[in-house]
Amino acid sequence: MKKKDILFAGCVILCLLPFFLSDAVYTFYKTFNAEHGMIMSFVKFAVLSTLGECIGLRISAGVYNRPGFGILPRALVWGILGMGINLAMMVFSAGVPVFLQQMGMTDAVRVMSGAFSAEKLLVAFCISVTMNTFFAPVFMTLHKITDTHILQNGGTLRGFFKPIDMGEIMTNLNWRVQWGFVFKKTIPFFWFPAHTITFLLPGDSRVLCAALLGIVLGVLLAVAALKK
Repeated sequence: MKKKDILFAGCVILCLLPFFLSDAVYTFYKTFNAEHGMIMSFVKFAVLSTLGECIGLRISAGVYNRPGFGILPRALVWGILGMGINLAMMVFSAGVPVFLQQMGMTDAVRVMSGAFSAEKLLVAFCISVTMNTFFAPVFMTLHKITDTHILQNGGTLRGFFKPIDMGEIMTNLNWRVQWGFVFKKTIPFFWFPAHTITFLLPGDSRVLCAALLGIVLGVLLAVAALKK
């Protein structure tokens, strides 16, 4: 581990310590999170998922930041996407159990509010599969498009607010990697089980867990970037 890695890890630990050492800070977080869920979704994803992208850059390029990478635009994108993820989690966690009841699992809604059981695990898995099948590919493609736009405009906030050339970027995406690795491998083998665990958690903890998984996503995207 190099000196910059130790400094990076130390900064992360220092930022997180107050939540573990101070009851007042943790109580404020819990209260604000309960009262302003969407704002906190923005903050969690802006911070944690951008952190994941910095770690991914460290894996792929050996540095945590570089000219043109655009940490601020990436954080802004992640914050907005985080609110969308929160919305998707609310919609699918409420809608899929109702669908399962229509399909014959009459207690699907009830088991999700109860203690852990095999039935709850099954419902959580169904929620995860449905969300990641219908929502994740669109989310991942949009994220790739915004990443490309940020890089094309030098990683600046001013450049980010230029119109996105959606058609040109989508035409030049590496769809072989997008389909063969990002969709076909990470969704069924990582996101299905990871979000199953997420949906087993209490509602107020799911977004934080999803944002923490954004760190893993940064690593996965770095692996994808290394593939030819």
